[in-house]
Amino acid sequence: MSKPWRSYRTGAFFDELMTDRGSPRVTPRRAINFFRGLSADELQARRSAAELAIKEMGISFTVHTEQDNIDRAWPYDMIPRIISAREWATLSRGLAQRTRALNCFIDDIYNQQRILIDDIVPADIVLESDNYKSQCEGFSPRFGAWAHICGSDLVRDHRGRFFVLEDNLRVPSGVSYMLENREISKRVVPELFRNYSILPVDDYPLKLYEMLAALSPRTAKRPNIVVLTPGIYNAAYFEHAFLAQGMGAELVEGTDLTVTDDDCVYMLTVDGSVRVDVIYRRIDEDFIDPEAFRADTVLGVPGLMRAWRSGKVAIANAPGAGVADDKVIYAFVPEMIRYYLKETPLLSNVPTYLCVREQDREYVLKNISKLVIKPANESGGYGIMVGPHSSPAQHRRYARLIESDPRNYIAQPTLCLSTGPTLIENTVQPRHLDLRPFILQSKDVWVTPGGLTRVALKKGSLVVNSSQGGGSKDTWVVEGKP
Repeated sequence: MSKPWRSYRTGAFFDELMTDRGSPRVTPRRAINFFRGLSADELQARRSAAELAIKEMGISFTVHTEQDNIDRAWPYDMIPRIISAREWATLSRGLAQRTRALNCFIDDIYNQQRILIDDIVPADIVLESDNYKSQCEGFSPRFGAWAHICGSDLVRDHRGRFFVLEDNLRVPSGVSYMLENREISKRVVPELFRNYSILPVDDYPLKLYEMLAALSPRTAKRPNIVVLTPGIYNAAYFEHAFLAQGMGAELVEGTDLTVTDDDCVYMLTVDGSVRVDVIYRRIDEDFIDPEAFRADTVLGVPGLMRAWRSGKVAIANAPGAGVADDKVIYAFVPEMIRYYLKETPLLSNVPTYLCVREQDREYVLKNISKLVIKPANESGGYGIMVGPHSSPAQHRRYARLIESDPRNYIAQPTLCLSTGPTLIENTVQPRHLDLRPFILQSKDVWVTPGGLTRVALKKGSLVVNSSQGGGSKDTWVVEGKP
């Protein structure tokens, strides 16, 4: 065992690759033995090679501060997360089930509202959500699919059990980094790709294209698909450009599109106007159409909602899909599965307290120092308070916020998130992880084999978001016996 590994201790947490006795788990054994055989100098050399590859490939993300927007190189850790194909098969079925139920829910909410009438989900919680869009009422997109791309965040507790932490249904990001992580891993640790049968992820752009093409309102052999971006200053612009290029689609901004009197969307080119069939939007719905939503937006396309409701263009994710992205509504997904699919949920939610409920709110306020407090509609790790890692002043501040707007907050227990070996300076140390697989749905449902593993690089931290100082790992789903 090389020096960087000698002080590795799993502690009280479930470690993805190591047992609490300090030996590798069965599936990742070859990989762990390989990394433990590398000297400190060899590890540093490979890390330098990874950093050079990231620079050459231009992989970056944007961090927004009060002073400026800062482009940073993508934080990658070379020690992968490894999951057996057998275990992944169960997770994949659970994720597909969840996405089907969520799409049934969204379609129902904007039409019959059966789940509200039957009081499975309280009507006020749904209809008062900031993400409920009355502009979408009475419409059903093709296949009844609203959330065509879903990023569901998974965590593992101290016993190794997977839970769904949240569902991202508006504009989920991170898939390009999943793909780039794999390319970097192939460069940095090519030896391991000869030792394992790793399920590929590089067909994601093709799967995304096929899913989007199925939404086209016209029967063209190759529908015209565009990726709608807010522009170069968006934190995920790298991903927008990456996916457009991977699909062979045009990357456009709102000013590149126009809606004419025939309710069709056209892209302006040097050769004239070209009709658009499908828009993969990477803009929040409030900014996509000044006629329907915010009148002051300069990012959107006037008349886009009119074109969509006329069936002349498909939009993914569909406007209004964010109603199921609300963290309060997340608590009811198991009930949605039972109600719409008549099935038992295959994946469990993290226990969740809804501050809008008086009994839950009283418990949260009494135990705020032990809980994780989340606003209902924030993303990127913003607005979260981790009770055990926060000061009494922060506890009091969040108690006031909850009391003033209980609908806007949920609370969850502080989970003992699983860890994975991570190269920190010159040593390998355990760091907390989560996992974001991506699920595509139009006519059929497809789940990525793996996903984006995010890692909290700060010791003891549970915040994995790159914008909050987190990093990432390649995620391997491996077939066969090690």
